[in-house]
Amino acid sequence: MPRAKIGSLGCYVPPRLLTNQDLEKLVETSHQWILERTGITERHIAEPGQATSDLAYEAARAALERRGMEARNLDAIIVCTVTPDMLFPSTACLVQHKLGATHAWGFDLIAACSSFVYGLTTAAHLVGAGSHQRVMVIGADTMSRIIDYTDRATCVLFGDGAGAVIVEPAEEGEDAGFLDFHNEIDGSGASALKMPAGGSRLPPSHETVDQRLHYVHQDGQAVFKYAVRKMYDSCRTLLTRHNLTGGDVALFVPHQANIRIINGVASRLGIAPEKTMINIGHYGNTTAGTIPLALEDAIREGRLKRGDLVLIAAVGAGFTVGSNLWRWAY
Repeated sequence: MPRAKIGSLGCYVPPRLLTNQDLEKLVETSHQWILERTGITERHIAEPGQATSDLAYEAARAALERRGMEARNLDAIIVCTVTPDMLFPSTACLVQHKLGATHAWGFDLIAACSSFVYGLTTAAHLVGAGSHQRVMVIGADTMSRIIDYTDRATCVLFGDGAGAVIVEPAEEGEDAGFLDFHNEIDGSGASALKMPAGGSRLPPSHETVDQRLHYVHQDGQAVFKYAVRKMYDSCRTLLTRHNLTGGDVALFVPHQANIRIINGVASRLGIAPEKTMINIGHYGNTTAGTIPLALEDAIREGRLKRGDLVLIAAVGAGFTVGSNLWRWAY
């Protein structure tokens, strides 16, 4: 059966910036406090009326243009997001229509900050099974829509953005593509990071709005400790399975949630700082968008080239955990 590879990549962030200095005017915080604890200096924020499908469409179009491919050649579209335009129809349907991807089916995948890793895993297996030739995976979130800008613990962390990749079969004899994955979930941590209201448990009401339950709620310490431990465990499991160490990795691309999490995991894995991709400073945590945005910046900075062994990893609400190994294709 064919091995799946990433054949193209495209990203989009809205131009409007929310800096740490801007946040100083909204909550009791400071640029230095935010920078020291998170590594973030600014984040991109969608304009009013700009939804997740709009960001996803722009990223998808960029990926198609880079590949020189028409949207009608896509077989499937997976939109990874926790901020869909609406609960139904799926954002994948909206993106498919905007793109004119007339031959594609698709769906939304919700795994919080691990969504893009799970989407890559799914696409790699669809292509690897031989049933699909071109699967687009989009990580897109407008987190600003569900952030309480009176809550210092969360409002400093998140931004808006999107990235898309096209997963397709590697050429015969091509030393590139998907190697393996290790994904898991742990529902015992569901209460640590969540948006409590808006679903069937707590449908929208005056009470849920008054209690600000339609925003992100987080137990920061619990999430931090779990993320460091489990991102390391997942990566170590995957590397050990292939008799690899952190020193064999050409580029480590972790979910960009917190610079201290990233540095802690990379250090424990034995991955050098110059081989660890960090761009959280300019974007914040864009949830499903962080990994493709990091890959795009790595390409632009000349840190990612054909044949490189790339380790991708994330931990998200749920808890969700995921890691992938890819041999970069271009």
